[in-house]
Amino acid sequence: MSTPDLSQMSMLDLFRFEAESQIAQLNASLLALEQQPNAADHLEACMRAGHSLKGAARIVGLEPAVKVAHVLEDCFVLAQQGRLLLQKKHIDVLLRGADLLARIAAPPDGDEAWADHAGSAEVQAFLVALPNVMSGGEAAPWPAPASTSAPAPAAAEPVVAAAAQLIEPEPAEPAPVPAAPAAGVHLPNASAARAVRVSAESMDRLLGLTGESLVESRQLKPFSATMLRMKRTQREAMQALDLLQQTLATTQLDEFAQTAFAELRTLMQQNQQLLGEQLSALDAFDRRSVNLSQRLYDEALACRMRPFTDGTAGLARMVRDVGNTLGKSVRLDIVGNTTQIDRDILDKLEAPIGHLLRNAVDHGIESSAQRRAAGKPEQGVIRLEARHSAGMLLIEVADDGAGIDIEQVRRAVVARGLSNQETAERLSEAELLEFLLLPSFSLRDTVTEISGRGVGLDVVADMLKQVRGTIRITTQAGQGSRFLMQLPLTLSVIRSLLVDIAGEPYAFPLAYVNRTLRLPAEALQTLEGYQHFSHGGRQVGLVSAHQVLQKGQWRSRDGSVCVVVIGEQEHTYGLAVDAFLGERMLVVQPLDPRLGKIADVLAGALMEDGTPLLILDVADMLRTVEKLTSSGRLQTVDQDGAAPTTTVARKKVLVVDDSLTVRELERKLLTNRGYQVTVAVDGMDGWNAVRAEDFDLVITDIDMPRMDGIELVSLIRGAANLQSLPVMIVSYKDREEDRQRGLEAGADHYFTKSSFHDESLLQAVTDLIGEAT
Repeated sequence: MSTPDLSQMSMLDLFRFEAESQIAQLNASLLALEQQPNAADHLEACMRAGHSLKGAARIVGLEPAVKVAHVLEDCFVLAQQGRLLLQKKHIDVLLRGADLLARIAAPPDGDEAWADHAGSAEVQAFLVALPNVMSGGEAAPWPAPASTSAPAPAAAEPVVAAAAQLIEPEPAEPAPVPAAPAAGVHLPNASAARAVRVSAESMDRLLGLTGESLVESRQLKPFSATMLRMKRTQREAMQALDLLQQTLATTQLDEFAQTAFAELRTLMQQNQQLLGEQLSALDAFDRRSVNLSQRLYDEALACRMRPFTDGTAGLARMVRDVGNTLGKSVRLDIVGNTTQIDRDILDKLEAPIGHLLRNAVDHGIESSAQRRAAGKPEQGVIRLEARHSAGMLLIEVADDGAGIDIEQVRRAVVARGLSNQETAERLSEAELLEFLLLPSFSLRDTVTEISGRGVGLDVVADMLKQVRGTIRITTQAGQGSRFLMQLPLTLSVIRSLLVDIAGEPYAFPLAYVNRTLRLPAEALQTLEGYQHFSHGGRQVGLVSAHQVLQKGQWRSRDGSVCVVVIGEQEHTYGLAVDAFLGERMLVVQPLDPRLGKIADVLAGALMEDGTPLLILDVADMLRTVEKLTSSGRLQTVDQDGAAPTTTVARKKVLVVDDSLTVRELERKLLTNRGYQVTVAVDGMDGWNAVRAEDFDLVITDIDMPRMDGIELVSLIRGAANLQSLPVMIVSYKDREEDRQRGLEAGADHYFTKSSFHDESLLQAVTDLIGEAT
């Protein structure tokens, strides 16, 4: 999306656009005033918001909104003059007024006359209620929300009704959390930076392009090294010329030969100087290019980051309203509002944080009477904090309530058949607390409007699995509980461990790697046909990563085994790889969704030199290992170091495609079937490859830079030594005329990627050139 064109918006749309940010400001300041009734800055902010809303409503002719905002102003004026001390009963009604203004700005069913008809009773009730509490009375019962058919948005409903919706959602969906103001809306802050709306897809494409730019900028380094070698070679040639001239000095050279030697030496000196100057200029350009590309990439990555405050709008109001519904006085303190968080992670945090906060209000915070008896302040406090630590994002939800009753959890585990009594007695506190994250697990025996369905904390666990995060729960009786979520800083970049498997680089996300080990051969033991090693006081099974990925067979190189330890508890395994290649920050390049889920692969990435690699899906690999183990097909890691004495010639296939995703998918499919695969990034690269070495088959795309697939096929068919080389086209172009162009150019087979299936491609390859060996 682009920035809204204000010149094309109606006056009513403009009012709604402004009301969104003004009402958000009004809610935030009212909650602050509940804690500090005399806070002049918050009173001033409320006054400005009310005044702005009244003026904007008058311009668009929304008289009910003018009246509501005017009564709000009257209240704030008295408070500013010190003639009214705002108390909880005032804040309750003022928040209702903010909700009412939101409903008038965005009425149910888009009925612009809602406030004059179906909503008139609510408007009149508020116009009576606020003056009444201002004069020392109590607010009358609030009328049920009226709409033409469907209920109004939660943010505009009465406080208690909105809180009830937030407290107990339907089990199929996460609890809604009041949405933050839309991106690009200017808050009433003169110093706020100008913002624009940009679609997530555009940002992802921009980040991908900047990542490619960064990779390309580093291609100058080997070119510079080649020129340096040329300079050294020329210097050696000049030295050889000098030696030749000295050798021939004893002979009588005619004037022509002497002149030729002198001119040749002068030309070589000039060339040497020119080459040196150009090499210096190239080095300077290389440094500037890499620096600029790095800065461009860093800026593009920063554009994906949003402050934590963008995801916390409405949470303080929600906590207060839920507490009121439960008869509890609760305050939410938010720390780290400026902490930068990846856009995708922030969006995913919305529902889990809502559940944790609701859980803290309902299960953690005691009633006012209980808190007084325990010597605590009557108002409970929940703390929500976001911070960066050790390259990770930490989100903490802590309360000062009664804490979690560990024995009650133990009894619930047994009662729900999750463990027998004997085992439950041996479980540690940390192990028992993990049961809280299971679906349908609840400490309430009866289902109420608020609790008992067991819907909530399992949503937190599911989200953490999606983003490769973890959660740690701690509690202290009478002091409160703490939920600490650890997540990656961004989903766009993954810090990874690079390994070599069958001569190719692969990446393990470090968040999933427990440990890396280099084990001597004598550290391996074989029990019941399976290999194990001792780690952390327990026996861990050893599995060859080659077998998991179906890529050849592991062989010992120096008598030791490189092992990546993954999984947890009884599902911990060690994967044997060929070598460790170090750690890298990799830009995640999602696989094309049309390809479907590729087993054991999470995404693609490019190394700094442009080499493509696959980021492994560790959770998927664990499932593959367990399937191999349960079926008895697990192979042992060969430790004899004896390589096969004979090798079977494999048929060679050249894959030509400018798409990394398609290229790697086809390479993986063919390699797993036993073919030897070489890849080319475009038609020109493919043409150079087929002239440099022999292939049994070429698979090419059509639309590629520098040289398209049709031209490549034509060149192959035009070369006498390549005319019999089978060629297959795999393209997104599925029109009949495109197919005819490909076949007329000389292709033996034409596949469309829209109908692309693993087995259909492999069958076509087999039909053309036979099996791999």
